[in-house]
Amino acid sequence: MTAKRKPYRSYPESFKLEALRLLAESDASASEVAMRLGIRRNQLYKWKEQMVKKGAVPSAKRGRPKKEDQSENATLREENKRLREENEILKKASAYFARQLK
Repeated sequence: MTAKRKPYRSYPESFKLEALRLLAESDASASEVAMRLGIRRNQLYKWKEQMVKKGAVPSAKRGRPKKEDQSENATLREENKRLREENEILKKASAYFARQLK
């Protein structure tokens, strides 16, 4: 005979939010937080994903950072790349017009 699996346990949303708050604010790893709460570690990640999609938990670490939040170094790299591209375009244009004058 096959063993019957345990039925799924449902948790109230307040418990889920408190678990996610503990995960975010404590220095403990996800495994430690899950062990203290008596749940599986991957359950915390699943709840986090569900809450982010639902909008109940703000997702501060998703997406590209805003322009004003970028570091000065990243901004300078971006500007350097743009200037190099413009320089290459000007070199090609000057070579083209130099051939036209001959």
